[in-house]
Amino acid sequence: MAIWTKGLNPEMKKHIPQSCHDLTYIAEIDDTEAWSLDDLIVAIKGAALEKARGAGQPDDYYNIVGCIAGGDAGVDMASMLSERLGVLSNGTKGDFKNRRNKKVQQELVRKTGMRAVRQACGSTFEEVEDFLRRESIPVVLKPTDSAGSDGVKLCHSMEEAKEHFQHLLTVEAVNGGYNTQVLCQEFLRGKEYVVDHVSRNGVHKTMAIWVYDKRPRNGSQFVYFGMWPIDPESDEAKVLIPYTRGVLDALGMAHGPSHGEVIMTDDGPCLVEMNCRAHGGNGNWTSLGRALNGGYSQVEATAASYLDEDEFNRFPEKPSSPLKAHGLEAILVSYSRGKVKSMPGYDVIKKLPSFVCMSQSVKIGSEVKLTVDLMTSPGCVILMNDDNSVLRKDLDFIRYLEDINGLFVYE
Repeated sequence: MAIWTKGLNPEMKKHIPQSCHDLTYIAEIDDTEAWSLDDLIVAIKGAALEKARGAGQPDDYYNIVGCIAGGDAGVDMASMLSERLGVLSNGTKGDFKNRRNKKVQQELVRKTGMRAVRQACGSTFEEVEDFLRRESIPVVLKPTDSAGSDGVKLCHSMEEAKEHFQHLLTVEAVNGGYNTQVLCQEFLRGKEYVVDHVSRNGVHKTMAIWVYDKRPRNGSQFVYFGMWPIDPESDEAKVLIPYTRGVLDALGMAHGPSHGEVIMTDDGPCLVEMNCRAHGGNGNWTSLGRALNGGYSQVEATAASYLDEDEFNRFPEKPSSPLKAHGLEAILVSYSRGKVKSMPGYDVIKKLPSFVCMSQSVKIGSEVKLTVDLMTSPGCVILMNDDNSVLRKDLDFIRYLEDINGLFVYE
């Protein structure tokens, strides 16, 4: 059953990832401004009852056994609903009611004595101006509840910071709704890693570790080019795993999937943000994750964490080393824009020896934009190959196609 949270962008409701192309819901319920949480629970239970009776089944045929956040916009609602429904829940007690909020995350981590980012947050520029004058330039500005790098910008002057601050308060967020506060943070220098976990009863199991390939392009400092898997016994992993698990404890994330982004600075790991839900990217990485781990990914472990404690306990504490495959995710980057007439580059990529699958964000007739963040990427490609040299050649060829604007023919 899909519960659509208040203010969610209507386009997000229509989005069916390729990995879930056959997904159907027994019901879809829109939360509204007029509803209380009790109203929403009545609607959920009523929809389950109606569906059961319509199918000629007993009233308790559809028994609610879990409540999982389907994306960033659902994190807080999932905590509230699961708590009230009496199923496995991270809860909303104390500071954990707003654990999705990136300002709150840093404050909770700092309380434990772990490295956290210097920051200031406000709904007016005057509230953050003193911090910006004290902090070394450049600084990072972002919405407190951003998703997919939406609205994140590296600002190189006070004037640029002020302009972007005002912009974030007037532009609609990617998931719908408008930002009410802006977060200003120190610029963390170092490689950015992703650590995926699944937890149950405070036991955290590492599913994968990745390093982002991010580069400045098209006027943006944070363009994603892809991510590479990291061996769980590497020097980086030995630092990243315990730090990330400490962050999960600080945020009260005792159950379910998480996707933590951490930068390895000169003075150790520092949280960028903890995404309190499964690794995103439309689930395109699942086939790669299963290959790397020898048969399982965050998806299978998440189902077990909510539904089968014995099965969850059988998952290893972290993947075995060395990883069992060579692979990566290449995120496509566009250096041109226009209305798509044909996509010859996609056809060529699908014939590469390392090609596994592709998620296309565009089709014939789509308007392609310059890639400045994840939302403006024209797609991503999963590559795997037993021969690491072939894998790298195929990746180089994809980058060559992008450089010569060979992905698309425009009208």
